[in-house]
This record gives sequence, structure tokens and C-alpha cells, in this order.
Amino acid sequence: MDKNLEIDNTDLKILSLLMQDANMPYTEIGKRIYVSGGTVHVRMKKMEQMGIVRGSQLVIDYTKLGWDISAFLGIYLDKSSLYAEVAEQLMRIPEVVNIHYTTGIYSIFARIVCRDTTHLREVLHDKIQKVQGIQRTETFISLEESVNRPIPLEEVGE
Repeated sequence: MDKNLEIDNTDLKILSLLMQDANMPYTEIGKRIYVSGGTVHVRMKKMEQMGIVRGSQLVIDYTKLGWDISAFLGIYLDKSSLYAEVAEQLMRIPEVVNIHYTTGIYSIFARIVCRDTTHLREVLHDKIQKVQGIQRTETFISLEESVNRPIPLEEVGE
């Protein structure tokens, strides 16, 4: 790896602060870790080039917009070799928000978000069950998400 593309404690501190508050200005980050805002900017660009930082997201509480159902799907495939093809088809379904290729009894574990149980049934029946390569699914409705957090990078590196 190019010497300029190595990660150090300063990079980890920058990432940790941005994981807590992605809106924090680079100048504020710089003040907190005793470097300039320009240094933070350069380091962020470096981490983007390395693929460590892949962008930023707006986190939305979908329930406040009327999307009340979050469900997980365990998906059985006709053959595990169909994963890429099935994943590509699932990506075309807007309600599918996460897709994971897994070990265990399911080939794919996915998360979908729907307005209500009627919408969930429609998505399952009219969209997901029609994807070629899916043998069957098992649905788990989430009643509450208690934790959704990043790992503590500074502690991991020590």
C-alpha cells in the first residue's frame, strides 16, 4: 500500500467524530483533534480514495412518514449460484433496503420497509415471490430497533 494511503490514529479520530455527527464541520473536527480543517479535508479525501469512506447518508425515521413496517426476509434460493441474479432483481424493488448473502439456512437475508401490513403482503406476493430463483421466504416483522450504531474505531485499533 502506498505510504500516503495508510490509516493512523488521526484518521480514526476523524472517522469516530463523523460517525457520531456526520454534520460536524471539518474546522470543528480539527479543533477537537488539534489539526487544521484543511488536514481533515485532505484525510477525508484520502479515505474516500481508499474506499474506507463510501459517502454519507441522511438517516430518516420512516415511521414518521407513514412507513410503519420493517421486516426481515430469510430467502431460500433454488440454487445458491443464483445469488447475484436474484440480488440484482431484488435491488429493483424499492422497498428492499438491505440485501445480505449469508451462511446458514437462508441464502439471502434482506430487510424491507413498508407502509402497513397490506403493503407488506403486496410486496411479498406481487414483487418478491415473483423473483426468478427464489424458492420461498420467511418473514420476520421487527417490533422495535433498539440499537443501530457504528463500532468504536478508536478502541478497535488499540
